Amino acid sequence: MNATLTAVALSFVSAGAYAAAAVAQSRLAGRTEPSDGLLRLLGRGAWWSAVGLNAGGALLHVAALKYGPLTLVQPLGALTLVLAVPLGARAAGRRVSRTEWRGTILTLLGLGALLAAAGGAAPRETLSLAEALGVSGVTMALVAVLSRPGARPGLRHAAASGITSGVASALTQTLTVATSGHEGPLLSWRLVTVALLVSAFAMGGLLLSQTAYRGGLGAPLAVVTLANPVAAAVIGLALLGEGVQGGPAGLIPALLGAAAAVRGVVLLTRAQARSAPEAAPAKSPAGAASEPARVVIGSPRALRRRVPRPERVRAHIGSP
Repeated sequence: MNATLTAVALSFVSAGAYAAAAVAQSRLAGRTEPSDGLLRLLGRGAWWSAVGLNAGGALLHVAALKYGPLTLVQPLGALTLVLAVPLGARAAGRRVSRTEWRGTILTLLGLGALLAAAGGAAPRETLSLAEALGVSGVTMALVAVLSRPGARPGLRHAAASGITSGVASALTQTLTVATSGHEGPLLSWRLVTVALLVSAFAMGGLLLSQTAYRGGLGAPLAVVTLANPVAAAVIGLALLGEGVQGGPAGLIPALLGAAAAVRGVVLLTRAQARSAPEAAPAKSPAGAASEPARVVIGSPRALRRRVPRPERVRAHIGSP
């Protein structure tokens, strides 16, 4: 099995682990109050199950990055959303809808076009210490902007999670290539710094996704799925010398594949949004449920509420 097939196979299994983790996180987020902090999550077994699945997916993803470039491995992350569709439907006790199947097929076709256009050579270029610190600084600034209070916090946190995960993958590839005999000693200031940055961004992406999934799984997971490969591809094309097969002409099938994948993700997002459980009954400003109040007939309070005021009676019959 050549390097490209190995990277694709590892990425597929990694996407399965990430999909199971996303479904577990979404179910946990639905049972968690926004005021609950990290310590509350650490006491739940479901949280550690999701962490274990994410860790397994991350290890497989690291192995895939050893055999394939970012422009090949990262788009396969969209398989997470594709695999999460049947897993989420089964967890919710329903069938996969026709729209979800259409979105799945379009996403797979788009991924096929992207894989055909992506460079298949094993990665050899790595980020320097200055490049790694520069990328990390820009990423932290973006995360700070996206995490600020405001409208649609779920989607903004999802975008921040996808960006941090994509940057973590780019930094991880630097570690895997540098420690595979291509470059210098195993222990250096650059590798230690990059390893610490990978840990910080990986944990940050996990916590940001947990916050994003409080509003549901579909739309936040789609945003994470799109933001992740975009961030990694920018780094791969701009700093690591990666490209597409066929030169400029190869961009046409790549762009068509990207458009098909985006359309498939949008269909999956809409389908999962429609299949989400209905929201809880609205509450009054005082915080009580909007259900009509129950009054005991015959009580003095009930009589006062049922008897109209004299002013209202006079106004009704037209008297001054």
